[in-house]
Amino acid sequence: DDEEGHLVYHNGDMLRARYEIVGTLGEGAFGKVVECLDHSKVALKIIKNIERYREAAMSEVDVLERINSLDEEKRFACVRMLDWFDHHGHICIVFELLGLSTYDFLKENGFMPFSLNQIRRMADQIFRAVHFLHRNKLTHTDLKPENILFVDSNYNIKYNSKMKRDEKTLKRLDVKVVDFGNATYDHEHHTSLVSTRHYRAPEVILELGWNQACDVWSLGCILIEFYLGLTLFQTHDSKEHLAMMERVLGPIPAHLLQKTRKRRYVHHDKLDWDEHSSAGRYVRKHCKPLKQYMSSKTPEHELLFDLLQKMMEYDSSKRITLEQAIGHPFFNLLRKERNGKIWNKLAEP
Repeated sequence: DDEEGHLVYHNGDMLRARYEIVGTLGEGAFGKVVECLDHSKVALKIIKNIERYREAAMSEVDVLERINSLDEEKRFACVRMLDWFDHHGHICIVFELLGLSTYDFLKENGFMPFSLNQIRRMADQIFRAVHFLHRNKLTHTDLKPENILFVDSNYNIKYNSKMKRDEKTLKRLDVKVVDFGNATYDHEHHTSLVSTRHYRAPEVILELGWNQACDVWSLGCILIEFYLGLTLFQTHDSKEHLAMMERVLGPIPAHLLQKTRKRRYVHHDKLDWDEHSSAGRYVRKHCKPLKQYMSSKTPEHELLFDLLQKMMEYDSSKRITLEQAIGHPFFNLLRKERNGKIWNKLAEP
């Protein structure tokens, strides 16, 4: 092992006399993900040989085994674990090999936003996958563009004359939700701090307790990021984050601010924030009211923003559920298309 607890390996190494390492896919605090040959290509997540990462990995294995048993037909877009084992104290989790994350694709494409039709198709799959978790008493807690992967990130390149640059268009929009290392069962202890900063719900920042609704907030942040190509709440400070929310979504309701233990965020039942400070100016410059982000006023854009507004409701008890979100009129076009396909099938001789 190296000093950070990573397994030291080389291309060509064999693990368990079965998985041949052919390259590194990525790394994080937990450990590394490598590409392996196992008669077919797989992704192998090699966890650091450090107790807290080992524990989180075993919890992830437990969730992944449950997903496999609850969805044997593979109806829902959650990544599939194929195998797991312990290699000298490193938990290794074998996954089907997927393509780039939505974040990496955006980055490689110069942060050009996804089209409304692409967002609709991706959101439908993601919402159904996360709703499947919610129905089964799980909260993902770490939804972000890095944790949504394309099944196949092959693309066509065409010149975009409006933007005066080449544009990558995906051939397939199938996506899967990954990283169940922080997934939490309803009955389990809910740690006070969850989610990656930019996608963190207000009730988590205010330490009011959280449930499945925090995933809905994160998904709202993800959809607008797909729409803009950029992160909505670009900050590293909690109070500034809340001020950005207020700039985009209006004032945080007093009853939520009254309940928080985080007293330094609050002054007279309002967010303690000076709009005229340099931080205040930064927020005004980098954020604007939600509807002003719309690039078009057509009905389909209006529907997306209506859905976003409902997903980014401050009060988690009033926030739209994923079951309701899946039924939102924004997805009517997909329903029409599906029904059309069914009718065509029925009409075939």
